[in-house]
Amino acid sequence: MCKSRLGEEKQKAIVLLSGGLDSTTCLAIAKDQDYALYALSFRYGQRHLRELDMARRIGVHFEVERHIVVDFDMRTIGGCVLTGDGEVPKGRSEEEIGGGIPVTYVPARNTIFLSFALAWAEVVGAQDIFIGVNALDFSGYPDCRPEYIQAYERMAGLATKMGVEGCTVRIHAPLIRLTKAEIIREGQGLGVDYAMTHSCYDPPPDGPACGRCDSCLLRRKGFSEAGLKDPIEYPE
Repeated sequence: MCKSRLGEEKQKAIVLLSGGLDSTTCLAIAKDQDYALYALSFRYGQRHLRELDMARRIGVHFEVERHIVVDFDMRTIGGCVLTGDGEVPKGRSEEEIGGGIPVTYVPARNTIFLSFALAWAEVVGAQDIFIGVNALDFSGYPDCRPEYIQAYERMAGLATKMGVEGCTVRIHAPLIRLTKAEIIREGQGLGVDYAMTHSCYDPPPDGPACGRCDSCLLRRKGFSEAGLKDPIEYPE
């Protein structure tokens, strides 16, 4: 059975941190809930590593207990423009973005990420894992759906030592039913500096964001609907 938490200063939480807007907001929520933060990022063969540079800065800013970057190479498998040589879609309409599974979907990525988080949770003694999946990814990415998170949580209870010994494994997805505008307002209320975050799938070498990929378009729309100015610069 789980050991009593009496006498412990804080409960520990693993937070998946990509360096993007959503994961940074998720980290801020976990901090606001007074967890001791253990940030987990990945170098998995993605097109660029700018997001990892931002994740490191964000981890320092939020005073995480520890931040680790796990290395593995999804390019070996392929199947996604974010880890391959294909073209990242640009300038798509809202209907196109929401229709079907896009080529930016990385096969089983959240399942892989959560599995690393679950393993680390067992090592450090954390029963809580935070992931920043949200409603705007819902229509496109199958591993961002509420039923997926619920199923993974059930599996985690069956597949781990702490689970079979009676320690509940909780997968927190606090953004999952929020729009991008609601996420931004939530983060602003928690003091998140979104100038520290990176969202672009295909940033130009001389700037932070292309402004036209699906992720940039959703981010820009979110700030507009929230009535706020996005603090990063976009090409004209």
